[in-house]
Amino acid sequence: MTLAEVLNSLFPTGHDTTVKDGLLFGTGPLRDGDMAHVLGVVDNTALGVEGALALAGRVLEIAAGPDRDPILMVIDSSSQRMSRRDELLGLNEYLAHLAKALMLAEAGGHRTIGLLYGGSAAGAFIATALSTGALAALPGATPAVMDLPSMARVTKLPLEVLQAKAKATPVFAPGLENLAKTGAVHQTWDPAGSLADQLAALLAVPPGEDVRDRLGRERGGRPKAAEIAARVIEEAGRV
Repeated sequence: MTLAEVLNSLFPTGHDTTVKDGLLFGTGPLRDGDMAHVLGVVDNTALGVEGALALAGRVLEIAAGPDRDPILMVIDSSSQRMSRRDELLGLNEYLAHLAKALMLAEAGGHRTIGLLYGGSAAGAFIATALSTGALAALPGATPAVMDLPSMARVTKLPLEVLQAKAKATPVFAPGLENLAKTGAVHQTWDPAGSLADQLAALLAVPPGEDVRDRLGRERGGRPKAAEIAARVIEEAGRV
């Protein structure tokens, strides 16, 4: 789906959004009559220092405001901007700032929902999609924390070894199916149906603690994460 198709299906009665330099800002009405704050990285844009700062600034404005309307983060990015300038300016800190701003908004009563309709990878994926309270995706989305050739360069393992591991262990593998198995993607939505209805159904689920580790266990993608997290919490409570 194109961005226009996604937005029209999410907000069939209309929306007030603008795109500038690959960043999406605005609002849209929900099925129940409430409004949603709409933000995003679109058009396969690489997320750099300025973009991360602009998105974080808007999230903090929303968090400091009077309403508790949900925040919808719409995502089709390439990766973080791979430039010497951005790295020297501390892009990792800007991305962390954006992630923390989204978590602050969620803790303050704003549901944060990610909708991945295109690509996203590495730091840009972590700071936007994975930092929302719940992440939905559309078929054809291409998420990756790190692609296998990059992983091979970092780990110094042969690409063939990583490809074999990726077939058996979803945490090694990019792609929507694998990230859904790990629990990183909560739901895969049907593009033929109303995205407005699917968003409403997700928002109707009461907010609670992060369940990604449990989803990963149930789906067979991360069989140990939930058990280890529970053990850590139990041990910490004894201190």
